[in-house]
Amino acid sequence: MNHTTQYAQLDAWIDAHFDEQVKFLQALVQVPTDTPPGNNAPHAERTTELLHAFGYEAEKHAVPSDEVKAYGLESITNLIVRRKFGEGGKTIALNAHGDVVPPGDGWAHQPYGGEIENGAMFGRATAVSKSDFSTFTFATRALESLGLKLKGGVELHFTYDEEFGGEKGPGWLLSHGLTKPDLMIAAGFSYQVVTAHNGCLQMEVTVQGEMAHAAIPDSGTDALQGAVHILNALHALNADYMHITSKVEGITHPYLNVGLISGGTNTNVVPGKIVFKLDRRMIPEENPVEVEAAIRNTIQVAAASFNPPRGGKQLKVDIKRLLLAHAMVPLAGNKPLVDALQKHGKHLFGEPIPAVGTPLYTDVRLYVAQGIPGVIYGAGPRTVRESHAKRNDERVMLEDVRRATKVVARTLLDLLIS
Repeated sequence: MNHTTQYAQLDAWIDAHFDEQVKFLQALVQVPTDTPPGNNAPHAERTTELLHAFGYEAEKHAVPSDEVKAYGLESITNLIVRRKFGEGGKTIALNAHGDVVPPGDGWAHQPYGGEIENGAMFGRATAVSKSDFSTFTFATRALESLGLKLKGGVELHFTYDEEFGGEKGPGWLLSHGLTKPDLMIAAGFSYQVVTAHNGCLQMEVTVQGEMAHAAIPDSGTDALQGAVHILNALHALNADYMHITSKVEGITHPYLNVGLISGGTNTNVVPGKIVFKLDRRMIPEENPVEVEAAIRNTIQVAAASFNPPRGGKQLKVDIKRLLLAHAMVPLAGNKPLVDALQKHGKHLFGEPIPAVGTPLYTDVRLYVAQGIPGVIYGAGPRTVRESHAKRNDERVMLEDVRRATKVVARTLLDLLIS
């Protein structure tokens, strides 16, 4: 039997079971996994039940509750499904994350309904990345349906800490020696293979002034005005970042964003404390240590240059690092993955599938840091904007799910065939 026949059999199995795959994805979407608060163990339990119906036994690796709570979440149970095909060969991990940002406002569809309309499924995580729970599961099932003598195996890694950085997701599994694959594919989109991505630094800055009655504001130090002074200095950095460009296709330049601000006690009180959180995306060529030092210096200099009222206290700032996610850089061993995904993607999608970088940061970096070559590929559109990921009415085209499942199944066959 030649490979062309085997590919056709994989495709036919996926087509015959696609209604089942869609229902599997709907069931996954219908269990909320808002992070924060991050109570994700119930979704892992539901996923385990659904996998059991296929004859798959998921190992449940619960992160100790004290670790999870200290991390700022409520519960994390990571799953590993191991499917051994034969001795020798490589173990290929397929990783997708179940945790998601809260849905927010403005939805025309139920955020956790899994509604289908005009060939698309709507709901939080339909695109990122519960869709690839289904892509990876059904690609593996399709491969097993051939009954071929293969080498190596597949591991499904379904984890629940991508939104907070992955250290209690794949990072936890890897650091505890629970898995050591040879290659890996992480959840992504269908029209490109991602081989590199940005790093990310997240920090929490507390600006401390002195509360005062709004009728006598000069008796205190307005922490909000101080924070605005610091924020202006931080946002001004983006003009300089425009001139720091990456050589990786798909990645442009660094960017700093302040996404959350809180503070104050009442409308008639000069605020004594303001807290804000910033996110600094780092291109692969940047040194994270230098980036963090430069931002800390910008904050300190701005705080020192803020002039409080006569008699008011000088601003105090406390800077805490929340996350330091290193950039993903390609490892030489990823070529078989890239070649196979591009070959089958071009055939099934009818257009070239470029290998590019992305300005996002993902859990793949955690595998790459362990010397495990990885790429990002899965079910979804050409851009994050099209998917509405992290916005209202997130959606995935079901035809993209179907074809991406075929691409992954064919790729697994190429890499494991004896």
